[in-house]
Amino acid sequence: MHQIFKRLAIPYRFRVLALLCGLTTLTYMDRICISIVGVRIKADMHLSNEQFGWVLAAFALAYALFEIPSGMLGDRIGPKKVFIRIVIWWSFFTALTGIVGGLVSLLVVRFLFGMGESGTYPNSILTVSRWFPAKEMGKALSWVGIGSQIGAALAPLIIVPIAIAYGWRVPFFVIGAIGLIWVAVCWAWFRDFPALMKAMPAAEKELIAETCRHNDHQRQVHWKLIFTNRTLWPLMLMYFCCQWANYFFIAWMPVYLQEGRGLTENGMKQVTSLLFIMGIAGFLAGGAAGDWLLKLKGLKMGRRLTGMPGLGCCGVLLFIAAFSPSNTVMVCCLVGANFSFSFGVMVSYAVCADIGRNNAGTVTGAMNFFGQMGAFFLALIFGKIVQATHHFDYPVYVVAAVLIAGCLLWLAIDAERALPLVSDKD
Repeated sequence: MHQIFKRLAIPYRFRVLALLCGLTTLTYMDRICISIVGVRIKADMHLSNEQFGWVLAAFALAYALFEIPSGMLGDRIGPKKVFIRIVIWWSFFTALTGIVGGLVSLLVVRFLFGMGESGTYPNSILTVSRWFPAKEMGKALSWVGIGSQIGAALAPLIIVPIAIAYGWRVPFFVIGAIGLIWVAVCWAWFRDFPALMKAMPAAEKELIAETCRHNDHQRQVHWKLIFTNRTLWPLMLMYFCCQWANYFFIAWMPVYLQEGRGLTENGMKQVTSLLFIMGIAGFLAGGAAGDWLLKLKGLKMGRRLTGMPGLGCCGVLLFIAAFSPSNTVMVCCLVGANFSFSFGVMVSYAVCADIGRNNAGTVTGAMNFFGQMGAFFLALIFGKIVQATHHFDYPVYVVAAVLIAGCLLWLAIDAERALPLVSDKD
């Protein structure tokens, strides 16, 4: 792959972006695997919706708890070492999911899986902040997000046929093995800084050094300065709301489509793939619009006018999807909702780079901690509401309301309020 990029004269920073896109593709293939075969797992292990909610929540809780430490670790030792640890760990526990024998072992394995996968996005955003000029940040981050949609779109097409032919356990072995290929490429080729990439043209290194928000002489900022930043708190709360939508799409939606709306397994596969393919379009549109709005309205309003419409439209469309008795309308609204979510979500990470600079990994980890706690509560609350009411549409109303609240929180987010620069000499 590297030789192909070389022959095509693709700039090194975009080769790094392809590596990051491959990473997020793998994360979502691994993450969504359990929900794609969720109905089969529930039937095989005789799990209630509430118990299955705890299985989904175990991943989100572990991911949340270890997100900040993993982000800080990337700031200190560099993302490369953290990436290698992450992918080896999650590949092992993805495969291990295929041999669990009951609820307790499934909970333990999924918790450890979430623990291993934490840190992916903080270290990806840290890498982007080091490798890309500020004017390319929107498009670069959109491709990091596109990887998640590619993985989620491909997963049903790979997992469902394997599960039908060989049972629900085998897909976990297949998906787990794929990650080791990525590890080999990262170990052999990737470097933490452009300056360390020996074959990289000097002109590209100079371009990045002159225009990148990263500052090599900035050291880590004290936690007090991070958590007193007036943009970080509304940003974290907004992302708490935002992840209710994301975790609905990747964790509960396949079950919702089959048990709540009566779709067949193959019907669920087609809808899920279509939904995440449209998510790719949403990320592309959001990245282009974000960069355009940044030039037109400046940093504060440019970021805000990208994030608000994404969450707001997603919430409205989810409400209509749950309210409509028509499965056709429901599918169209779900597809539109994920397009809207994808349009606005990655600007959150751009704000982390804007205000965090060389501490982008730590700031992203803090934001993603809150986001994954939102995913944790969604996983539990969705299952509990379904168990209590025997109605799958009711919890979708709750998700829609949370997203509208997240949309309004963008009014308090100002990407111009950066953390103070602190040099090693101070």
